[in-house]
Amino acid sequence: MGHILKMKPVFKEMIWGGRKLKDVYGYEIPSSHTGECWAISAHKNGDCTIENSEFAGKTLSWLFENHRELFGNIEGDEFPLLVKIIDARDDLSVQVHPNDEYAKVHEDSLGKTECWYVLQADEGTKMVMGHHAKTKEEFIKAIEEDDYDNLLNSFDIKKGDFFYIPSGTLHAICSGSLIYEAQQSSDITYRVYDYHRKDQDGNERQLHVQQSIDVTNVPAQISSSKSFSESKIENGTKVRYVESDFFKVDCYKLNGRNTIENCSPFQMVSVIEGQGDIDGQSVKKGDHFLICSDQKETVFNGTMDVMIAAL
Repeated sequence: MGHILKMKPVFKEMIWGGRKLKDVYGYEIPSSHTGECWAISAHKNGDCTIENSEFAGKTLSWLFENHRELFGNIEGDEFPLLVKIIDARDDLSVQVHPNDEYAKVHEDSLGKTECWYVLQADEGTKMVMGHHAKTKEEFIKAIEEDDYDNLLNSFDIKKGDFFYIPSGTLHAICSGSLIYEAQQSSDITYRVYDYHRKDQDGNERQLHVQQSIDVTNVPAQISSSKSFSESKIENGTKVRYVESDFFKVDCYKLNGRNTIENCSPFQMVSVIEGQGDIDGQSVKKGDHFLICSDQKETVFNGTMDVMIAAL
């Protein structure tokens, strides 16, 4: 028997957050402005605690530092990935993330490539991804003139949509979205525009305009792929949504007993719908687990939708 570690999430209050993390998943959230659930994270800004096994009470970063054999002895100073659930009651800022090279030099951090799976979307919910500027000069001019209506590429989204957002991609999650996000373990966000909204003290949030100009891809490089590889498994289906240099993400829709192999240094498992058990452990919607490298295959039994992120 290998290690299947249940994670205790960390919650973040945000100016744009809401109550869906409690209403949909039953989490105990700090307030009605809770925007992010850091579901599986070893990042210093939101280090999850392990709830079971001989490591109960330890943080994921501690485990990664002290028991690298449970992660396939991968190299690196920090655990490489992070999984969140994001509740956007209001629009998030228009933002961009740096690549590894820029982030290392300027922030002493990993860069941030990420992906989103839409868990819920209110009718008419939009998303921003990319922009219409053809040159850096055109891009800078639009920012200087506050001309975001013409600059930004905006479109409607619906439940079940998936988006891959490489570093350098201008983007914004918009109000009405509930999003599963898998990303590099980085908390570097450059805000270029925040709608001039003010906090309770009348201050606008800090922007990072020059950094945004530095790192944004111009012209935009947007993946328009909407076809994903779907395969049948014992009792259900598996969709491979992305396989990149940074991570791969699969969605399993399970209806019965399925054995899922672990060919990765670890698997980050999020139950996004339904209930059942994982190797005999009872699980339900909103539970998150880390399957370590010493667990070569895992039996999932039940009716549930499961996201699995891995290297």
